Amino acid sequence: MADLHLPTTLPALFNGLPRRLDVDAATVAEAIEHLDERWPGVRDRLCEPGPALRRHINVYVDRERAGLDTPLQPRSRVDVIAAISGG
Repeated sequence: MADLHLPTTLPALFNGLPRRLDVDAATVAEAIEHLDERWPGVRDRLCEPGPALRRHINVYVDRERAGLDTPLQPRSRVDVIAAISGG
């Protein structure tokens, strides 16, 4: 199972969603889909319709920039990072 790490802002929006969890998925998109099945609305926070990752969401798989179609290995580490902007 992949080791999934979420940004601190996301679990606050979904009751019971941990910051770190194991997910059995073949791709980043499938991992997000599994989250959305258990916590409806997670996908909308991370993805644009289409689907594509939202502009302010960055995903890394084993420290490499990833997209929705990036494959996951059983021991992959997936980091979802929300970009911060402001002025």
